[in-house]
Amino acid sequence: MFRDRPVATFVLLGTLMATALVIPAAAQAAAAPAICTNPSDPGEVNTETPWHQRWLAPQRVWPFSTGAGVRVAVVDSGTDSSHPQLTDRVTTGFDALRGTPGGDVDCVSHGTAVASIIAARRQDGVGFHGLAPDVTIVPIRVSERNANDGPGAGGDTVTGAVFAQAIRRAVDDGADVINLSVTLYYPDQDVEQAVRYAVEKDVVLVAAAGNQHQDGARPDPVPYPAAYDGVIGVGAIDQYGARIRQSQIGPYVDISAPGGAVVAATRLVGHNTYDGTSFAAPMVSATAALIRAAEPNLSARAVAKRILATADPARGDAARGYGSGVVNPYRAVTERLANGTPVAQPPLPDRPYDAAAQARAERWALFGRLALWIGLALAAVAVAVAALAALLPRGRRTRWRPTRPSTPPPIEPEIDEPEEIFFRVPNSTPRG
Repeated sequence: MFRDRPVATFVLLGTLMATALVIPAAAQAAAAPAICTNPSDPGEVNTETPWHQRWLAPQRVWPFSTGAGVRVAVVDSGTDSSHPQLTDRVTTGFDALRGTPGGDVDCVSHGTAVASIIAARRQDGVGFHGLAPDVTIVPIRVSERNANDGPGAGGDTVTGAVFAQAIRRAVDDGADVINLSVTLYYPDQDVEQAVRYAVEKDVVLVAAAGNQHQDGARPDPVPYPAAYDGVIGVGAIDQYGARIRQSQIGPYVDISAPGGAVVAATRLVGHNTYDGTSFAAPMVSATAALIRAAEPNLSARAVAKRILATADPARGDAARGYGSGVVNPYRAVTERLANGTPVAQPPLPDRPYDAAAQARAERWALFGRLALWIGLALAAVAVAVAALAALLPRGRRTRWRPTRPSTPPPIEPEIDEPEEIFFRVPNSTPRG
């Protein structure tokens, strides 16, 4: 009995020491969001299947690939590793704003939403999940703002130097795919060189095409890094397959993906609905991760070609902001391109306007209306002729004078005449 006491004592001390190690770590994780100047609120848990998951149907591709073994860097506002669907999916990452480890903190949910579209694992009672649920997320934190926040919003945001550092850090941390949903609207030499560095290291780069479409008033501003060579620029469509209004139009749009009213995770817990090319880009990044997991020896350039060549036809052509079409993860993973350079499927154009055909149609419509009225007029004439043919003989007999029907003679009542009574007289001799 006394011999067991030292053992119990060591067990107790070991438990206390483990607790002492765990509690500070948990406290540090809880205190980490204190760096946020204006943290966003978490959302409600989504129990319905979002439309973009029904559209892309990622479960069809999971028998072939779930993204296991692939590292996707999310260069954004950070990724909240404490979200239930992202636990064990997110590394510590890097905070490029401060030059220290700690990209797994998110103040505004933007980066968490992007990462969840890629890698959120399935969970009972939750309708939303990622397209490549076994991917590992490498968060690189470059901003404390949402993409739509104005200049007066609090928190630091990305600069060219920070952006370039983030891309290089993602490459050095072993990223196979880099998702860039943060956009610059000016060319930056440092960022361009960082993009070249990633391309040389055989990394797939996917970037949002921007959300500042001008509705034809003036050309859309050029988004970077989507406009750089070697980067897949992604536009956004809604649930009807049409480009969302803010999605930009330009030669930098290589492909489209769902990005209107899509469901994604918020920081801490829950989900929200998001709009913009920022949330279309991770659909393509997830597709790239699925391909790289299925075919590890395929180069980044070949992965990009596969994605563009297997896109579904879109409602409009590339000049209207659709690129090669709408991303199709199943086709991208299962279809092989064996004969030379792949050729993208032509998109379905809007119905063309043919002025000559329209004029012919209008003439035929006019002729049809005239024929109808002429037919009605001829029918009326025929009825009138038939009526005259019936009345003409009678008019001639009456010399076209009005006549009245003759009064019938009165009916005399029948008088019953008395019956004649005959008497037979017997034969007799007349008297003299």
